[in-house]
Amino acid sequence: MLQQFSPIRTAIILLVTVVGIVLGIPNFFSKETTANWPSFLPHDGMTLGLDLQGGSHLLLQVNRESIITERLKNLRRDARQILAGQNGIGNIITTDADGITVELTDPAQKDAARTALDAMQTNIASTLGVGGTPELEFGETPDGKLTIKLTPNGVTERMSSLIAQSMEVIRKRVDEVGTTEPTIQRQGQDRVLVQVPGYDDSARLKELISTTARLTFHLVHPTMSAAQAQAQGIPAGYMILPSVDSGFDELLNENVEFGGESLTNAQPAFDQQTGQSVVSFNLDTRGALIFSQITSKNVGKRFAIVLDNQVVTAPTINGPIPGGSAQITGSFTPQTANDLAVLLRAGALPATLDVVEERSVGASLGADSIRAGVIAGIVAMILVVTFMVIAYGLFGMFANISLALNIVLIVAAMSMLGATLTLPGIAGIVLTIGMAVDANVLIYERIREEMKAGKSILAAIDAGFSRAWGTIIDSHLTQLIAAIVLYFMGAGPVQGFAVTLALGILTSLFTSYTVTLYFVGWWFRLRRPKTLKIQVFRFIPDGTKIPFMKISRYAIIFSILISLGAIGSAFTKGFNLGIDFIGGSAIEVQYAGTGTPDAGTIRESLDELNLGEVQVQQFGPPTDYLVRIQLQPGGDAEQQQAVTKVTERLAEVQYEVRKTEAVSGTVSGELTTKGVIAVLVAMVAILIYVWFRFEWQFALAAITTTAHDVIMTIGLYSFVGLEFNITSIAAVLTLVGLSLNETVVISDRIRENLRKYKKMSLPELIDLSINQTIVRTSLTQFTILLALFPLVFFGGEAIRGFTIAMTFGSIFGMYSSVFIGGPILIYFGLKARSDAPADNKPAKEKRADGASV
Repeated sequence: MLQQFSPIRTAIILLVTVVGIVLGIPNFFSKETTANWPSFLPHDGMTLGLDLQGGSHLLLQVNRESIITERLKNLRRDARQILAGQNGIGNIITTDADGITVELTDPAQKDAARTALDAMQTNIASTLGVGGTPELEFGETPDGKLTIKLTPNGVTERMSSLIAQSMEVIRKRVDEVGTTEPTIQRQGQDRVLVQVPGYDDSARLKELISTTARLTFHLVHPTMSAAQAQAQGIPAGYMILPSVDSGFDELLNENVEFGGESLTNAQPAFDQQTGQSVVSFNLDTRGALIFSQITSKNVGKRFAIVLDNQVVTAPTINGPIPGGSAQITGSFTPQTANDLAVLLRAGALPATLDVVEERSVGASLGADSIRAGVIAGIVAMILVVTFMVIAYGLFGMFANISLALNIVLIVAAMSMLGATLTLPGIAGIVLTIGMAVDANVLIYERIREEMKAGKSILAAIDAGFSRAWGTIIDSHLTQLIAAIVLYFMGAGPVQGFAVTLALGILTSLFTSYTVTLYFVGWWFRLRRPKTLKIQVFRFIPDGTKIPFMKISRYAIIFSILISLGAIGSAFTKGFNLGIDFIGGSAIEVQYAGTGTPDAGTIRESLDELNLGEVQVQQFGPPTDYLVRIQLQPGGDAEQQQAVTKVTERLAEVQYEVRKTEAVSGTVSGELTTKGVIAVLVAMVAILIYVWFRFEWQFALAAITTTAHDVIMTIGLYSFVGLEFNITSIAAVLTLVGLSLNETVVISDRIRENLRKYKKMSLPELIDLSINQTIVRTSLTQFTILLALFPLVFFGGEAIRGFTIAMTFGSIFGMYSSVFIGGPILIYFGLKARSDAPADNKPAKEKRADGASV
């Protein structure tokens, strides 16, 4: 293998290195600088997530009930117009939950009425796309009344169509605010994701985006008030709406004289007589003509301006208003007038959008997160690089060069893909630092083993790389499976972690094997050594004969007791569930005063708000606190009011908001379901892969030990009280991949020894296999811990629970692979291969000089 190292491979490595550096360079310069670079150079780097650069995140969902309500209102008006207005057919229309019922004053006109109403289906179906699902279903009640029902599939298809229209309106509104590079994406059939970097006023952004801003103009009933209509019955064709101007209800004609679609411009202004803030608007030609005709025909009558089913103002028409210009008056401030003008210019949302998830991060907190991630990465890099040099000397330097290239390639790949780097994503890169050298450890330890077996230096190096490759592939693929599941089942920053982890796994296959092989081959051809000492410092002596199978009896009892304790804690004590799973709001604040911060002061000031359970806990430095508010019973509006009350009250006691998160009950339930499914899918996928690569006994043993590690880790969350949130699912899924590292290495050696030693008892063979691999499994686990510990101590409070769980789980993964996996193989009836040689003990090993050892 070393002698066949062709110049083509050298060229490939150099090309990949140069391309990686070129693609990664833009990340170290400002966009203003890269904009002036030549066109053949890349200009864009990675995109920083909102948790790193600050900004707002909103997940909006179309309100299905509002669509049905609005559609039924229009359907009733259209049916009345078709029957009475166009065909002179008297009717009484009542509205049901999903349709309307038409009672004819003259039953003899039923056929004519049915024919007239059938035309509505043709007009509506054509708007739902070619071959669209019919939206209306016509029928008849037993007593002869005509019915028109909305079909469920038709409503769903209309929702899908409205989402696309809503995205365009949202984009216009966000652009009006003047923010840069907003992300507006569709999620599923009925949701829109909006992320606006650098804009941390999520309350105002939510108001701008989720407000429907449907502007309509209606005539007020000339003689009857809303109170009289409520007492005597609402006249046909009229409706009652609240008025924010007078404080009373108004009785309005259902017919929309004209709507906001006729507006060409809207601007905030001040009334010349009163000096109050108003919104002036201009109409297009058609709207100006209609406006002039209406005001000419209805002098002395009141004309209501309605915004989102609320009467903003209902002035009396004093005379014709030509020219198509007017103004909206009300209780406006300069900012609310400006916001309303923005909404009117961008156009109305075609449907009501509910905010089901809200997150905002201040710029200062984002800068702190970047600083914490960089420090953790630097410390991890120093520890791993130092360890590899101490353990393997020159060969450790080869591994470190490959490690540096691996990080460059991760950054380059993320830049090329336009991926978003989040704080968990930084954690994924740091974790990759520890995982990337695992393959080097496996290769180097295999070379040492081949040297002991008496092979020449060249043959040992070739055998070390070739024989370790299968184990490397197995361990990396199990981790990759977990990362893929995490990406598709996770959301937001967790997906960023999955991306960096998956890219790191793929790039490390190239760097730790191909690049390291290149440097080893280059060194060998240059030096032609007579002796080879790979490991400079031995952390564990060779030739251990630890009776693992005897010790495992006690280990299994210990594991059973601890597992029962973990399960018992989960059922009795429960979990400290984050808002991702139970809904509610979380507000991270920092003390900005001159005194001493105190959680008791925060609790006392918030108890007066009567918001239910409010939790206050220190979060990182002594000046930072996390305030959690339970899900409010009044829905999203009440939840936002609660957040506003809390932030205002905390400002009074000198605490400034750094981050807010709000999750609805709908999203929290979905995240819980997704989390459970993700863990199960990952374990089943790994079970299938290990079963395919080894035998069914190995697969069941791997899943059993992995389940053991998952139970231990989840038990830690319950027992210690760490917050269990969406990143906890990421920790568990990552652990599923990591805990199999040692299991795969040991299983691979057991399978190899089964071919060699036919007559050796299975407990002896498993003991031999574990002792043969204990050095490499211990060292690979140690390098991962060297990457995890800096994340625990320097990575920041936001991911501390995540990193503590992975550290704890990794340690238990090593324990279970060594002490639990072997007995399970025996229990499942693993047997020696029938085609194996009849050896009953391992052959004596030899040193490189040929002497037996």
